[in-house]
Amino acid sequence: MPKRILQGTVTSDANDQTVTVLVERRFRHPVLKKTVRKSKKYRAHDPKNAFKVGDTVRIIECAPKSKTKRWEVLEA
Repeated sequence: MPKRILQGTVTSDANDQTVTVLVERRFRHPVLKKTVRKSKKYRAHDPKNAFKVGDTVRIIECAPKSKTKRWEVLEA
């Protein structure tokens, strides 16, 4: 099974080697036919502390790094 790749915006870089990434998805509501925006936050591993708040990054699934981290920053 291929690893998922998501794109989002860094919302926090307070922790060492970790960034919080907000990923937004848009879809059409099946009944109302209205475009709906949903967002979710992921914690991703950033070993070099290279990314700051506001950066747009791509993240990829990986083996668990800690209790909450299951993603790695792929690139900006």
